[in-house]
Amino acid sequence: MESPLLAQPGAVPADVPDTGVAAHYGDPFAEQRALAAAAGLVDRSHHGIVRITGEDRLSWLHSLTTQDTEGLVPGATTQALVLSPNGHVEHHLTLADDGTAVWIHVEPGTAEPLLAFLASMRFLLRVDPVDVTEEFALLTFMGPDAAGGLPDGAVITLADSFGMDVIVARDRIAGITGQAQRRGVRLAGVQAYEALRIAAHRPRLGLDTDHRTIPHEVGWIETAVHLSKGCYRGQETVARVHNLGHPPRRMVFLHLDGSENTLPAHGDPVTMDDAQVGFTGSAARHFELGPVALALVKRTVPVDAALRAGGVPAAQEVVVPPDAGANVKITLKRTRGVLG
Repeated sequence: MESPLLAQPGAVPADVPDTGVAAHYGDPFAEQRALAAAAGLVDRSHHGIVRITGEDRLSWLHSLTTQDTEGLVPGATTQALVLSPNGHVEHHLTLADDGTAVWIHVEPGTAEPLLAFLASMRFLLRVDPVDVTEEFALLTFMGPDAAGGLPDGAVITLADSFGMDVIVARDRIAGITGQAQRRGVRLAGVQAYEALRIAAHRPRLGLDTDHRTIPHEVGWIETAVHLSKGCYRGQETVARVHNLGHPPRRMVFLHLDGSENTLPAHGDPVTMDDAQVGFTGSAARHFELGPVALALVKRTVPVDAALRAGGVPAAQEVVVPPDAGANVKITLKRTRGVLG
C-alpha cells in the first residue's frame, strides 16, 4: 500500500524493502538531525500490523515465542522472536498489550506468513489473530522533543530508548502527520531512520539476518529472548549456545572508507585478506559518523582485523563479542537512544 505522505513536497520514494513510503523529503541529513536532536516523525506505514484478541493471547504467545509474555502489563513494550525448530530466526516482533488485545508490528511482507504460523497453532485456545495492516499503520516518533508531539487518536504506543512506535488508523496518517508538523515535528524518511538504526547497532530482520541467523549472532539474545522461560520452538539451540558453545557468526558495526562514492549493497561479501568472512547487511550515510554498515562475520575473525565490505575498506567495531554464549554474561555496547 502506498502511503499518502508520498504526496508531501520533496518526497522521494524508497526502494525495496521499503517501497510504499518515502526514502526522504529532500534533505536526508537534516531529517537525521531532527530525529536525533529535536523531534521527527518517520512514516513506516509499509510495515505489517497483527492484532491478537482473546483471553489466552498472552500465555499463547508465551508458548510460541522467545519472550516471556505471560506477565506483560498493559502498555509495556517488548520484542520477541519466532524461531524454526533448529533455532533460526523466522520472525521478529515488536509488541504491546492494551488490556484487551496484543498489537504487533513486523517487517514489510511478513505479516501474512506470521499469521499463517499463528493460525496453525491456535488449537482450542481462546485467541483470534488477525492481519490488520489494511486498517492500521505504523508511524515512529523520535528525538528528545518527540513526546510533546505524540498524536491524539493513537491506537497504542510502543516505546523504547530508540523511538516511539505509534499505531494509528490508516485513514488518519495524513491528518495525524499534519497535526504533528504543526507542533514542530519534522517529517523524515526511512533513509534517516535507517542511518540512526544502524548507528544504534539494531539489526533488522531480512537485511542484517539470513535464513541461518540465530539470536546470539545479532544481539537479540539480550532484547528479544527470555533465557529462563519455559519451552518454545527452537529453545534447544538457544540453550545449547548459551550454556555450552558460541554462535558461528557475530554482528559487527563497520566504519566505511568515506573516500568511496558508493555504499556496499545488501549481501555484498565482507572479506579479510581477499577471503570472504561474512556479508554486508544494512549500509547508510550517517550525518555525523559518515558511511556505516552492519555485517555478519565469522566469529573467529579477529576483532581488530581490517575488512572490506563490497570492496570498500572498513574498520570494525565489536557489537557481539567473539565469546558470546557459553554462559558468558554479555553486555552489548549500545549507543545512546535518540529519545535522550
